Amino acid sequence: MTEENDTANKVNEKPAEVEPEKKVVESRYNLRRRKDDGDAKPAEHTEEVEQKPAVATAPITTVLEFGGRLGVFCMTLLLPATVLGLMVVCSQEDASLMSSPPLPALDSLWDLRVFGMVVLWLLFQALLYVLPVGKIDLSYIHSHFLQLAVSSLLCSVLLSVYLYVRSRWATQDLLAPGGNSGSVIYDFFMGSELNPRIKGFDLKYFCELRPGLIGWLVINAAMALAEMQLHHLDYPSPAMILVNCFHLLYVLDAFWHEEGVLSYMDITHDGFGFMLAFGDLMWVPFTFSLQAYYLVHHPNHLSLPWIVGIVTLNVIGFSIFRKANSQKNSFRRNPSDPTLSHLKTIPTATGKSLLVSGLWGLVRHPNYLGDLIMALAWSLPCGFTHILPYFYVIYLSILLVHREARDEAQCRRKYGSAWDDYCREVRYRIIPRVY
Repeated sequence: MTEENDTANKVNEKPAEVEPEKKVVESRYNLRRRKDDGDAKPAEHTEEVEQKPAVATAPITTVLEFGGRLGVFCMTLLLPATVLGLMVVCSQEDASLMSSPPLPALDSLWDLRVFGMVVLWLLFQALLYVLPVGKIDLSYIHSHFLQLAVSSLLCSVLLSVYLYVRSRWATQDLLAPGGNSGSVIYDFFMGSELNPRIKGFDLKYFCELRPGLIGWLVINAAMALAEMQLHHLDYPSPAMILVNCFHLLYVLDAFWHEEGVLSYMDITHDGFGFMLAFGDLMWVPFTFSLQAYYLVHHPNHLSLPWIVGIVTLNVIGFSIFRKANSQKNSFRRNPSDPTLSHLKTIPTATGKSLLVSGLWGLVRHPNYLGDLIMALAWSLPCGFTHILPYFYVIYLSILLVHREARDEAQCRRKYGSAWDDYCREVRYRIIPRVY
């Protein structure tokens, strides 16, 4: 006999005497709907309906903790003062708790903009609270991957239309060198305005790093979870872990050296149009994560020697990439830095010099070389069954060769004969003794 039938039979039995307190508890916490019982006596039914539950009242607190009223009053004042005091002492040259640092001025404790940042942070966290963030959200990303890509495409198109329309009223000094042809479709694609801003908000600089790169990492995490769920794994496969770790290192490096973005051709030369808007909002997150997406449905077993070899290859590529960019950025910030005095340079008519030693004496774009080596390491965890995971390597090779040609033309116009001397000194463009 089922539990439901047992309960139905018990309704017809004469109810036993129950303590009043127990009746109150049952009436408050039993959420199951009562079944209509035709055999129940009218008198009993009427009595049950007319009976009013007792109103529950919270008991008065008699045992006071934390020192009672005086204790909590003092803690209310002292706890915030303790936090602020520790911060003030820590910022002093003599960070001793026995020291008596000068009290900060009252006007130095308040800033309306800082208060607004805290409020925005709280609102952002509230948004995360109401959204299904976590495993549910990550599963949603994988199951709606195509729709998310289409929505990102729509956003990039709408942003591009806005950028083109507003560029029609931009002054001449705000236009990009290559986005003012007079052709609607060309200027829409290339972008007419160099660095469009809303008040102090730089739209291009924001899109260059934030939405695409962070979205890339979120998608990778979603694919790792999807792989675990689809194949009933307790943790991601070694191939998936490698891909996620390699991409995470690359993105963290981009944010850590964010100031280096200011020297990119995207920022200094290209206008902000569909090319960059689409690239930032759709291309980067949805094609750079292709290896992780591929591994969800095409798992690939990696032996320990393969793992060691792939990790070594990525370390080599990242080291070349980071060393080249760091050297370039340091030289641009301060060419007379004593730590760079050993580097060989070629002077130009513009007053700047061209590096022709170290990695920059090996090839003209060693940072591109490091990029390509890393791209290969990102694809190798997917195996050799299909060429699809190697799309990023192929795309990046074409992109960098094209970008190198654009950079070559610009530098020749800018530096003239000094660039010819540089090319004779550094013969290879990206790959030593190959290209």
